Amino acid sequence: MKKIMLFPVVLLTFLSMGGCSSGANLGELDARLEEIKARPRGRIEPPPEFKPVASYAYSAHQLRSPFSPPVDQKLIAVPDGRKVEPDLGRPKEYLERFSLDALKMVGTIARPGEPLQALIADPSGAVTRVRPGSHMGKNFGRVRDVSEAKVSLVEVVPDGRDGWVERASNVSITE
Repeated sequence: MKKIMLFPVVLLTFLSMGGCSSGANLGELDARLEEIKARPRGRIEPPPEFKPVASYAYSAHQLRSPFSPPVDQKLIAVPDGRKVEPDLGRPKEYLERFSLDALKMVGTIARPGEPLQALIADPSGAVTRVRPGSHMGKNFGRVRDVSEAKVSLVEVVPDGRDGWVERASNVSITE
């Protein structure tokens, strides 16, 4: 029984040794490898030139937040019986073309015997004088008071119920 089991092992050993004989044609394999090595090698192109991107300085962080009110605002209580309406028949003044947040107070000027006047710059840079009673802003704003630091005015704005209400606003001097 041991001889019968030993026979397949011996047979397998002889067959595996036959693959290692010197009769195998390794010369053809060596010739093929030499042929592949002799071929011209491919050329790898250099990476493209890096072009730096122009830098951009973000400067909008210095501007007013779009979520905050453009100027100091508060509603003025109107006594009962007094009806608030804008004067639509009045000719518009120059500074009524611009919203209050686009206007800047750049200084004041005083003449002897006259009230203090504020110097207001519009978006184009043109400077206009205003005094109490002048109008400015798109909401029918009427100047109430001019001081060294700000112009106080009253705007007439819609109240959302087919009526009008007065709102106090200020345009402060810019540095």
